[in-house]
This record gives sequence, C-alpha cells and structure tokens, in this order.
Amino acid sequence: MHIHILGICGTFMGGVAALASAAGHRVTGCDDNVYPPMSTQLKKLGIDIHQGFDAGQLEPAPDCVVVGNVVSRGNPAVEAMLDSGIVYQSGPQWLAEHVLRGRHVFAVSGTHGKTTTASMLAWILQDAGLEPGFLIGGVPTNFGVSALLGKDKLFVVEADEYDTAFFDKRAKFVHYRPQTLVLNNIEYDHADIYKDLDAILWQFHQLLRTVPARGKIIANAADDNVLAALEMGCWTPVERFALEDGADWGARFTDSAERYISMSDPRGNTASTRWRLGGRHNLENAIAAVAAANSVGVTIEQAVDALSRFEGVKRRMERTATVSDIAIYDDFAHHPTAIRRTISGMRRRYPTQRVIVAIEPRSNTMKLGVHNDELAASLEDADLVWMFRPDDMDDDFDAALEPLGNKLRLFNNYDTLVNDMSKRVLAGDQVVFMSNGGFGGARQTLTAVLQRTRGS
Repeated sequence: MHIHILGICGTFMGGVAALASAAGHRVTGCDDNVYPPMSTQLKKLGIDIHQGFDAGQLEPAPDCVVVGNVVSRGNPAVEAMLDSGIVYQSGPQWLAEHVLRGRHVFAVSGTHGKTTTASMLAWILQDAGLEPGFLIGGVPTNFGVSALLGKDKLFVVEADEYDTAFFDKRAKFVHYRPQTLVLNNIEYDHADIYKDLDAILWQFHQLLRTVPARGKIIANAADDNVLAALEMGCWTPVERFALEDGADWGARFTDSAERYISMSDPRGNTASTRWRLGGRHNLENAIAAVAAANSVGVTIEQAVDALSRFEGVKRRMERTATVSDIAIYDDFAHHPTAIRRTISGMRRRYPTQRVIVAIEPRSNTMKLGVHNDELAASLEDADLVWMFRPDDMDDDFDAALEPLGNKLRLFNNYDTLVNDMSKRVLAGDQVVFMSNGGFGGARQTLTAVLQRTRGS
C-alpha cells in the first residue's frame, strides 16, 4: 500500500511514517519545515519528502493519505485530496487501526514530561527482556529512533491532548484505547485549541472513559488537576505516585546533586541507583514509568536498574557540545512550568556555575500571550536570558519581560543574538537553548563560533 503523509516532519507524523515503513508499506510525505532529528530519521528510512503542500504531489493518487493536524482547509493538498475522493485518515486513527489493535497499549499523557516518561518506559520494558513497540514525540537515545514497531504485544505511545486533524477535533489520545494509562500532570496549554482548563480536563475525562476496568491508571498524587480529572469519573484501578510520602509509589533523591535515586512500590519493596538525569520533574517521570512497567510484571528492582542505563532523549536537556568548558544543551521546554523546572534542575546539579538560557517563544500558546504573566518568573533563576522576539509578538510580551531587568537580552535576529552570546558566555557556563522548533540554528551557530574563536 502507498501511504502519503501530509505534515510528515512533525515528531508524531514522522513516527507514523516509520511504523508504516516498518510494516511494509511504501511511504512518502510532504512538509514545509524540515529539521533534525526527524528529518534525519526519515532520510535514514529512505522516505521521500516533498517540499510544500502543492496539489500535484497526489498524482498518481496514493492508496491512503494520512493527514497531520498541521494542515487545514484551504491547504492545496487537502483540497485536492477531498476533491479526488482519495481515502484519508488522521494519524491517530491510522495508528489505532493498523498498529495498536490487539496490543497492550501504554499511553503516557500529561502537559509535561510525556516524551521523557514514554522513553523511560519503553527502555525499561526493553531492558527487562521484552520487545515493545513505541511511538514517542522525540528520539530516545537508547533506541536512536522515535518509533519502533516492536515484536511483542506491548506498545508505548506518547498520548498527546492536542487535536487530531482538521476533520476530527478530539484529542489525539482518545483513539489509543490504553490498558495502562499514565496521568503525569495537567495544566492549561494549547490556547489555540482549548479555551480554558476545563476544556482540557473534559478531554482527559474522555480518555479515562476508554481505559478498561481490568487496566491500570498511574496518576500523579501531587497534581490537583489530575485528581480533578479522576473525580469526573474513573472506572479503572488507580495507583498513585509522588515524591512526597503517602502515595502508592514513592521516589526521592539521596544526594544533593540529584545523581542518586531511591524508589518504593506499594508492597514496600525499594530499589536505588545512580542515573544520568536530574530534576524533580524527571524523578516524577521516572517513578511513573517504573509504576507503568510494573503493570505488566516488571519488578521495581528491574525497572530502577534499567534507569541507570537510560541515556535520555534528544532535545530534552541534551548536551550537544562542550567548548572551552562551556556546556551547550538543546531543550524542548516552551511552557513556563517546564522552563522553571529545567532551570531549577540545572541549578541543583551545577550549583557553582552560571545557568544561561536562550529561549525562542514559538508555541501558539506563547504567541497568543497566555503565558505572559508567568514567563518572567519562570526565567528568574537564570543568570542571563537571551530572548528571541518573533515579529508577531505584541507590546504586552515586552512588558511581561521587564521584571527580568538587566539579565535579559532581547533580539529579533538569530545571528545577532548568537553574536552577542558568543561575546558574553564564560568558561563553566551551562548554556541551555529552549525551543519547540529549530531556533534558526542558533545553538549550532554558537557552537561553531565558540569552536572557531575559543578552541575545543
């Protein structure tokens, strides 16, 4: 079967492409914005990518068009698809019908931490001797790909609450029908789709309706919105996790630098290890993954031991270079909570070094100004902040950043921003680039400039 994917370079749709290719289908696709790691993954798979969304790419007609939520009515390829009568499906629908059916689905949901938690879970299952499939909105370093068909009945999917397609405005995750569901956290996000938090909670309520009574829900006991979603209706056994006492599953750091962790399960078993990550948010992600793996029999000892070999996720605090003792990281943080947690984690891990942040406010929610009141506070623990200012931001955005005072450097040009950074960063600095896009290649450019001017 020839499958053509509209919006193939998004992390989810790129994963669908990889799964379809592994299942033996001929896969092609199109997109406007192509950048790593997804472009690299698709190239390795030999998948042809058409630049742009012109109508001509649907001639001759594929057997099925899989439609990403990046496209809408008025898009030339969409209009040609509808006019021609070609069979089409959303990505989540295709995944549910062709990959998930008949498998034990682990759905990892939440505003933050989905990618890291799903990556940890897939790795724990793999390390325990199982051969799970997965589709994750990032590239786990242990696997090197964002999606894998797998060889057994287990499948881990990052369960996104964003809408499905222009013809299906439900959240993606209602298609997945999980047996094990992780509820990591719930906050207001996706302001271009949902008018308020209640609208998001309603989508999570629909997700809870799909989990069978013989399944398992792994819920964050410290998140009030998660608890509110459960109170709206729950028909499945729930196990709760928290970093504080009193939950079924517990976790804590055993050292100040957050390099050693200890966990406990509902039966009183404990396990400890040294790991490569840090931050309370990642410890929450980890205990959720350990609890989810336990729903299919992986013991806490096996799971925690696997975490000692978990290498992280590309673009999730990924250390991409060190030049003259200046450490450079790539991070996907684009919500104030994620920004704050990332900086806080770096502070605790590197208490004597400066934490430098370069940030690109690229998400639709950020551009709509929804996070203006929280943005400066989320950045206040950074020593210096370089902010890229898109042209479509209004004066309220500038005013919201005023509390940062002299630590803020504001630019509307990537090259100028990098040039200024290259003159001000110092040996020992931990430099974090935050964006859910490509940031104009600023991180790579800074690395090259420092290598040229300061040596390796």
